[in-house]
Amino acid sequence: MPNIAAFHPQVVHFVLGLLIVGVLFRLVALTGKLAWTGPAATALILLGTGASVVAVKSGTDAHGPVERVPGSRPVVEEHEELGEKTRNIFLVVSLLELAGLVVAGKGQRVLRFGSAAVGLFGLTVLYETGEEGGKLVYSYAGGVGLRTGNPEDVSRLLLAGQYNQAMLDRKNGKGAEAAALISEIARRYPADTSVILMQIESTLRDRNDPAAALAALDAFKAPPDNRRLVFTTGMLRVDALAASGQRDAARAALEELMKAIPDNPRLKAKLDSLK
Repeated sequence: MPNIAAFHPQVVHFVLGLLIVGVLFRLVALTGKLAWTGPAATALILLGTGASVVAVKSGTDAHGPVERVPGSRPVVEEHEELGEKTRNIFLVVSLLELAGLVVAGKGQRVLRFGSAAVGLFGLTVLYETGEEGGKLVYSYAGGVGLRTGNPEDVSRLLLAGQYNQAMLDRKNGKGAEAAALISEIARRYPADTSVILMQIESTLRDRNDPAAALAALDAFKAPPDNRRLVFTTGMLRVDALAASGQRDAARAALEELMKAIPDNPRLKAKLDSLK
């Protein structure tokens, strides 16, 4: 069978949507109201169960590279086991739904109640499966590079990791560590505008070197039609001037910036702080 690891993210969302709505429709149908929800429930549950089979296959195809990320293997195994359990539970629910199509009378109602009960249990397992899958993505960065096979995905992962660690170091007062990480990012992405500005900010905030930050700002020319860059570089200049003790120059720079970007509450608040 073909490797379908790349389709895992798409398929699992179909599983979630179809099965959750399908079970809810089955519950509504049991009330005797909205008769159309009965056939809809059967269709959705059958489709969701089919999607769960594909989700387990795609997840199995994807698990190899993900579980090689240090520390992720137990989470991968738990996610796989829960995924298989979810599939198996809804295969039972689907059989109950199919049996309900051929059995009439009281027997059909018993089967429908059984489908709803087992389906509700299945949804709790489905939730646990999704929770473990989310942990793999958001806590272990599992699956990076799997979907496209593009090495740039891994580069972006490294960039995100370095950036977030730098922000955490800055928050914890570890300016030198934050500056070192941002310098490494700048070495890898020397032409990226956002990285250039991030390094200037780091020079000011992490290295406490406003003179070097001002020199870097003088070398960087923000396009006058790009309001975001004009605002960012302008605020950095104001902060650098203020940090170097040039408060009059900082106010003048801020007033000039307010002419280019009028009615900005952040600029007005900044001006008040400099008075």
